[in-house]
Amino acid sequence: MTIHDVARSAGVSRQTVSRALNDKAEIDGSTKQRVLDAARELGYRPSRFARGLVRPETTTIGLVVPDLLNPFFTEVASGALEAARARGRHVVVYDTAGDAEQELATLRVIGTQVDAVVGYFGRSDEDLDRFTPGIPVVLIGREPRVPRFSGIAIDGEDGVREAVAHLVGRGHRRIGMLDHDGRPEPSVRQQWFRRAVAEHGIALAPGWIARAPQSVDGGGAALATLLAAHPDVTAVFAFNDVIAIGALREARRFGLRVPADLAVIGFDGLALGTLVEPELSSVALDTRALGALAVEQASRLVTGAAPLEPGELIVRAALHLRESA
Repeated sequence: MTIHDVARSAGVSRQTVSRALNDKAEIDGSTKQRVLDAARELGYRPSRFARGLVRPETTTIGLVVPDLLNPFFTEVASGALEAARARGRHVVVYDTAGDAEQELATLRVIGTQVDAVVGYFGRSDEDLDRFTPGIPVVLIGREPRVPRFSGIAIDGEDGVREAVAHLVGRGHRRIGMLDHDGRPEPSVRQQWFRRAVAEHGIALAPGWIARAPQSVDGGGAALATLLAAHPDVTAVFAFNDVIAIGALREARRFGLRVPADLAVIGFDGLALGTLVEPELSSVALDTRALGALAVEQASRLVTGAAPLEPGELIVRAALHLRESA
């Protein structure tokens, strides 16, 4: 498909198609949407080679992350970059800073700049489909709902079950969770936690799950909220290691010894967890494998090679005990 095909389908000129695809201000919103819809339906995307951006033998993959200051996403990006180098691919990293408008701005341009898109998105699959016509999309940590998309799954339920069993085995029954508040609904990890404690006959009364932003300060605030509601808590499981590290800091402020007075377990298994005191126990993922698998799948989809099967696109987590629990 060419730009002329899109112009005919949308009933506009070639110049109007170019303006719409490059998000120029001099075109009205309804016309731009009509052009984008036509491009998506036809599977058209502008030739990056014709614009001299790359040599024909190279492939560029766009990696979208919400926060490079979060070491989790830094580790994922590191794995993606290493895998890309090994395959002779290029990676362009887009940091949306957890901002919906910044993500939208990224989506408006990324489809014309790269050969495939991988990463993390807050928007619906339908929005992603509209902005990435004709190019492979690989979602990380999220099940795709558009048939042409692929996804890297995280299976951490057994690891969370291990973590809760370990805490119960150490005599803990008053176990709380520090979840994130990025979405109105409970996180998948909270669902895993609820099922795990239920297996040990532990009922979670209101207030045993505190929610806060995914940051060290957020983790501290979440633990303070939990302690205010249940000062008798003896163990906490955190949505991720960053929140857990905030809880370690807050526990010291409350005069609590970890793990003697309060056991703490995170999720992700970041290298950062070995740099705090006490070293953080965590339900650990191979974070670099998330990025590497996404790049491998995107490369295969771009070149027409056989894609990895769903069973090969799962990264599983397991409990890594250190000093905090």
